[in-house]
Amino acid sequence: MARKKAITYADAGVDISAADEFVDYIRSKRPAIGGFSGLFRLPTLRGMKRPMLVGSTDGVGTKLLIAKALRRFDTIGIDLVAMVANDLITCGAKPLFFLDYFATGKLQLDEAKAIFDGILAGCEEARMEMLGGETAELPGLYARGDFDLAGFGVGLVDGSSVIDGSKIKPGDLVFGFESSGLHSNGFSLARKVLLEQAAMKLTTSVRELGAPLGDVLLTPTRIYVSLVEALRTARVAVKAYAHITGGGIPGNLCRVLPKNVDAVVYKKRWETPPIFKLIQRCGPVEYEEMLATFNMGIGFMAVAAEREQGRLIRVAQRAGERVHVVGEIVKGTGKVRVEYS
Repeated sequence: MARKKAITYADAGVDISAADEFVDYIRSKRPAIGGFSGLFRLPTLRGMKRPMLVGSTDGVGTKLLIAKALRRFDTIGIDLVAMVANDLITCGAKPLFFLDYFATGKLQLDEAKAIFDGILAGCEEARMEMLGGETAELPGLYARGDFDLAGFGVGLVDGSSVIDGSKIKPGDLVFGFESSGLHSNGFSLARKVLLEQAAMKLTTSVRELGAPLGDVLLTPTRIYVSLVEALRTARVAVKAYAHITGGGIPGNLCRVLPKNVDAVVYKKRWETPPIFKLIQRCGPVEYEEMLATFNMGIGFMAVAAEREQGRLIRVAQRAGERVHVVGEIVKGTGKVRVEYS
């Protein structure tokens, strides 16, 4: 009786040699990565009364499908870091380090390397150390060509000076910092409207966008770490920050409001970027639905007293941000109202 051929891990769909090559590539960029865990030296804690670690995790969502369709993977790593880092800084934390989880049906080295390079670029912009991560080849769970990304980050904040919105009061102003586009939210609706309903091609240049549709959709999420650090260094007394992600301005700004105030946001105080107008028109999508799904051009917000207005705007502009006074705080019940007129 003939002996059966021995089955290998590769026969089951997992290519260890490709994984080893990818690890070698990672080590060529970050020699400290490669052990079973990552070590991070805490910064000097002089002046901190109650040092606290802050954690956050997020992903890129269905924006990955745009990257896959265009075979462009150099930007989604930046998105991954941005979504985590922008959450960390809302309480005033300084981002420290980042880890990623990359799961795929079949490891493709070119795309994995491009994603990793994007993560490194995002970490540099967010002032975080890329501490490590996990690459998992999971045939049977993911189809060939499918993959998903998750990111995890840790920051440091003084527990005696956490920015949590508790000091917000009527008369304070709401400041909005412009986004770079959709960031990493609302892509399921954007894809349904633009690619399915309007039958647009990702490679087609769109006059009102001034670029191919795919390029605009893959624009990386803006990272606001330098902004928050500049405001902290200048001692601008910010009472709250909000990262505008899924749920839009109404669904995120309300998370930092005390129960005795409302935020009134005036839509005409900033210009809506063309990509959002295109989605709204091609749907059509009601404006309330747009506002509850997308950032609509404002990716990050702050609340501060009126006396801080001039200094906050000057510091933000020096940090390279486009900032607008988009609203005010009034008595209320912890809700956000958007005025269109």
